[in-house]
Amino acid sequence: MTTEKLGLHNLSPAPGSNRERKRLGRGPGSGTGKTSGKGHKGIKARSGHHGPGGGKPGFEGGQMPLTRRLPKRGFTNPFREESNVIRLDQLTLVEGEVTPDALRTAGLVKRKGPVKVLANGELASAVTVRGLRVSAAAREAIVAAGGKVEE
Repeated sequence: MTTEKLGLHNLSPAPGSNRERKRLGRGPGSGTGKTSGKGHKGIKARSGHHGPGGGKPGFEGGQMPLTRRLPKRGFTNPFREESNVIRLDQLTLVEGEVTPDALRTAGLVKRKGPVKVLANGELASAVTVRGLRVSAAAREAIVAAGGKVEE
């Protein structure tokens, strides 16, 4: 007797693991008609409360919710600019001089916004960096490797 190799084409669920879904509110013959198994009135009969998956997120039974009991703190700066971070060892993956466009073409920068080079990793060869923000330690490493940093 040969056994066939297990694959996606010959999988089947374990017996009894797949059940028919409960069809609610489909008449008296279904067993879950009219009130759909929720009984009469009360909070558990209402939509949006209790039941599978819980109730309203953050609802504490009428008690003042935690999010409203705690004081407000700080603010979010709407003008904050999040930099795309590049490591020193990634600069060698770019052909020619390193610019924001060259980094995007190489697939090293995905998001919009400024690009900053940090001094993580080792720099193998001399590179010319133009139009990027560069940390002080990264600037020293680039110059030490024989490269240039141009604003």
